[in-house]
Amino acid sequence: MSQSFARIVFAFTAVFFAAFFLWPIFQILKGGFIDADGKVTLEYVAALLSDPIYLGGIGNSFLLACATTTMTFLIALPLAFISDRFRFPGKGLLSSVVLIPMILPPFVGAIGIKQIFGQYGALNALLIDIGLRPEGWTHDWFAASPFWGIALVNALSLYPIIYLNSVAALANVDPAMEEAAQNLGCTGFRRFFKITLPLIKSGLFAGGTIVFIWAFTELGVPLIFDYPRVIAVQIFYGLKDISGNPAPYALVAIMLASTTLLYAIGKGLFGRQNHAMMAKATSSGGPRDLPRLQAWLCTAAFAGVTFIAVLPHIGVILVAFSSDWYASVLPKNFTLQNFELALGHNLTVSAIANSLKFASISTLVDVVLGIAIAYVVVRSKIPGRQVLDFLAMMPLAVPGLVLAFGYLAMSQEGKLFAFLNPIKDPTILLIIAYSVRRLPYVVRSASAGFQQTSETLEEAAQNLGCPPLKSVFKITLPLIAANLIAGGLLAFAFAMLEVSDSLILAQKQAFYPITKAILELFQLLGDGKFIASALGVWAMVFLGVTIVGMSLILGKKLGAIFRV
Repeated sequence: MSQSFARIVFAFTAVFFAAFFLWPIFQILKGGFIDADGKVTLEYVAALLSDPIYLGGIGNSFLLACATTTMTFLIALPLAFISDRFRFPGKGLLSSVVLIPMILPPFVGAIGIKQIFGQYGALNALLIDIGLRPEGWTHDWFAASPFWGIALVNALSLYPIIYLNSVAALANVDPAMEEAAQNLGCTGFRRFFKITLPLIKSGLFAGGTIVFIWAFTELGVPLIFDYPRVIAVQIFYGLKDISGNPAPYALVAIMLASTTLLYAIGKGLFGRQNHAMMAKATSSGGPRDLPRLQAWLCTAAFAGVTFIAVLPHIGVILVAFSSDWYASVLPKNFTLQNFELALGHNLTVSAIANSLKFASISTLVDVVLGIAIAYVVVRSKIPGRQVLDFLAMMPLAVPGLVLAFGYLAMSQEGKLFAFLNPIKDPTILLIIAYSVRRLPYVVRSASAGFQQTSETLEEAAQNLGCPPLKSVFKITLPLIAANLIAGGLLAFAFAMLEVSDSLILAQKQAFYPITKAILELFQLLGDGKFIASALGVWAMVFLGVTIVGMSLILGKKLGAIFRV
């Protein structure tokens, strides 16, 4: 491909990111650090940091992110190690089933969790039925400690990201290094912490970064749990004052600064070193057989974690199939009417159509731009191409809530992008938001495909008279079709169920995407909770098919998509 094309892609991407990534962030910083006279000031930030309510929200968000990330590692790392090193009954099925939590946004799972562990939920009914508690006894398990409830719901939804990265990292470890350590007397947990863990820490950092930022900025779950003492909910409630109050801007600026600083520290500590390893052929590696009891214990560990992780999904499914579930272990009446209503309700029909439209167009943008960026980064020699790769990956490190607020800020009346104001019609902004947020997945997938495909194939076609651009379409793209399909499917699926952008930018019912419709339905009295759950089940089915398809296409390489 000609250098001129590479420069065009570089210039277009730079302009695109300048307008819809850097400019929104600049608007946030301007609103939080520039006073009415146009002078730089720290007064707004200082006022927030001196307010115990906002300071407590920042602290709670940080602790929530730490708790969630720790839980995900405690769940995912042992499972990944067992999966990589041992053979056990049902391994193939369980290794796929363990990814089920990815098919439901955490805040939808929170609906199911509340039904199971709520004051008149299934757990309390079970304890009464088996005689451990007297009739009429109630206890709201998560209301007693909503912080840990939110952390648990987040961890049960996000641990597959750590699992995928851990499996991918462990698969690249040369067994000869561990065998050498064992021959020198370093065995068991000591060998894992001294040898294996340092070798895979960059892969763990990749997944841990996504989980930490996601948990730090999670909006939906705290809203469902009615827990306002986190920075994301404080920003959400501050949106109504965005035009005349600098406090929301300063709060978002603090969130942005916090996530950027934490990411930079983590990258410096864990993400820079890559240990060189010899080819795996130097050693007899691979999973090994275990004694029968130990093998079944591994199966039980996978099955147990999966069962606990799908409790939110089970709760949502049971709510969706019920017409009445109150103070009983299982719903008293089952019905299919909720699913019919979910596809026929005046709020859901337009929401499904909107999500399909927004996600389809944004995925098309991502695929076209992602292929072009990946080709320039991998194949071209133009100066600064690594900057292009860095720009494309940055949306993974910037919270969706920050970008959504930035889009809202830059489209206010009197601003340069006022014509995109979502109060009138959020379609263009939502498509742009979905595109920017999910572009890294397509770039990562396409880059992996280009790196695995020899450039000599294109050169051979060009030597036979095929123009450079045509050789890419005729030769290379068919060879990396699996990578492009996987990246595109992931971008489409997550765009369909995007939370932060949808909740903030979609302000008119006519433009609600699926996630905004689920939240609005859940807050309705009467059958709103049941219809919301039914819509969540439809979303689960859709995303489940997508995840299974990607897993079959990419296998262990799926974890590489979730890397900053």
